[in-house]
Amino acid sequence: MPPSCCRACGAMPKRDDDAKKPASETVPDQRWKLQVFYLCFYGFMTQIRPGESFITPYLLGAKNFTQTEVTNVITPVLTYSYMAVLVPIFLLTDYLRYKPVLVLQSLSHISIWLLLVFGTSVLAMQLMEFFYGITMAARIAYSSYIFSLVAPSRYQRMASYSRSSVLLGVFTSSVLGQLCVTLGSVSFFTLNYVSLGFVSFGLILTLFLERPQRSLFFNRPEEAGNEAAPAELDKMTGDDGGGRKRGWGEAALCRMLREVGALTRQPQLRLWSLWWVFNSAGYYLMLYYVQILWNEIYSTTDNRHVYNGGVDAASTLLGAVASFAAGYVKIRWTLWSELVIGLVTAFQAGLLLLMNTTSNIWLCYAAYVLFRGSYQFLVPIAIFQIATSLSKELCALVFGVNTFFATVLKTIITIIVADKRGLGLSVHPQFYVYFGYFTLLAVVYLLAAVGVGIRHSRQKQPAELALAKESCQLPAEVPVQEKSPQAAAV
Repeated sequence: MPPSCCRACGAMPKRDDDAKKPASETVPDQRWKLQVFYLCFYGFMTQIRPGESFITPYLLGAKNFTQTEVTNVITPVLTYSYMAVLVPIFLLTDYLRYKPVLVLQSLSHISIWLLLVFGTSVLAMQLMEFFYGITMAARIAYSSYIFSLVAPSRYQRMASYSRSSVLLGVFTSSVLGQLCVTLGSVSFFTLNYVSLGFVSFGLILTLFLERPQRSLFFNRPEEAGNEAAPAELDKMTGDDGGGRKRGWGEAALCRMLREVGALTRQPQLRLWSLWWVFNSAGYYLMLYYVQILWNEIYSTTDNRHVYNGGVDAASTLLGAVASFAAGYVKIRWTLWSELVIGLVTAFQAGLLLLMNTTSNIWLCYAAYVLFRGSYQFLVPIAIFQIATSLSKELCALVFGVNTFFATVLKTIITIIVADKRGLGLSVHPQFYVYFGYFTLLAVVYLLAAVGVGIRHSRQKQPAELALAKESCQLPAEVPVQEKSPQAAAV
C-alpha cells in the first residue's frame, strides 16, 4: 500500500515545505540524502535471496516431500499466517516507527532459511511458511519508512527510488540464482546457504537504520506553537491543531475508518478497490502454486534444467516495464475503466488456461511472464485512481483495508480449494478453479462496461437534443443583424 501516490504533497508549496516543518523534523540536506541512499541500498540488498526462486523444487527434491504435502499441507500456511499478522504488523509498524518491524522482518528471513537448511519435518516447513507470512506483511515498514525522511514535495521521487531499488534487487537475485544453478552447477542446498548469508547481512544493515521520530498515525508531530498549516488528517477529523493534543492515535484511526466508509460512494474509488481485492487475491494464489505446476509439467532430476530464476527475472523486468508504460496511458478512465479491466482480466484467464493445459514448459513460462506483466500494468493505474483524491493518511489506510480484504478472500479460497481439510485439490484442478475465477471476474467487468456505455449514451442524447433545440431557436429569438460575436459563435 504505497502512500507515495497520494497527493498530500499538494497541501503546501514545494519551496516552503522545510520552512513550515517543525524544527524536530528538519533534516540537514546532505543527511537526508545519505539516509535515502542507505535505505535504497538496504532495500536492494535485502532482496538478494538467490534460493527463493527454487524453494518448491528444493522441497520436492532434496527434502523429499511429496507434492500433496507441499500443495495441500505446507503452502496453505503462508496464506493463513499472512492474514493473521497483517493487521497487527500494520499497526505496530507505525506505532514502533518502522525500524523494529524491519528488524523483525530480517529475523524472520533468517528463520526461513535456517528451517530450509536444517528442517526435515512437515511441521518445520509449515513454520517456515509462517515466517514467510511475517516477512510479506512487514514489507509495509520499508515502503512507508522513506516518507518519514523527506518533505512531502519529494514523496513521488523518493517512492520511485525505493521501488526501483527493490525491483532491481529482485531481478539481480533471480539472475544470480539462475546463473549459479545453470552455469555453476550449484545445488539448491548450497544456494540456500548463500541466501542465508545474504539475509544475515541484511539484518546487520537493518541495525544501522535510523529510527524516525515521526510516523503516519501514532507518532504525529504536535503542531501547536508553530506556523505550520494543520495536517490533512487534522482537517478531516475536525482538529485545527490549536493546542489540543491527541492522547493516542486510535481516535484518529477510527475517524479515518468512518471516512473510508463514506468514500466508497465514489465510483472510481469503489471500482479500483474491488479490482485490488478480487484480482490481487487470484494473482497471489497463482504465484504461490505456480512452481508446483512447473514441477508437474516438467519434472527433472537435473537442477541445471530448472529455470525458475530466469523466469522470475523476466517477469520482474516485464512488470517494471509495464508499470512504467502505464504512466503514459491517457484515456478517459471514468468511461473506459471497466472495459480495460475486463479485457485485461479476460487475457489473464486465457493465460491461466494455457498454463494449465500445455505440456510445453516454455509455453507455461511465457504465459506466467505475461500474466505477471498484465497485472503489474494495472497496479499503478489502480494506485493513481484510488489515491488521486485522498490525503496521505487516508491513502495508506485505504490500501491497508484493500489488502486485508484481499487476504481474507485469499484465505477463504485456500481453505476451500487447497487445504487438505477442504477439497484438497492437486495443482491442475486448482488452476482450473483460478481460470474459472478470473473468467467470472472478466464477465462481470465487461457487463459493467456495457452498462457504463449505455448510461453514457443515454446521458449524451439529451445534451445533444438540447443543443440542437437551442441552435434552432436562435434565429427566431435574435435578429441576425443584432447578434453579438459570442452569440454568432454559438
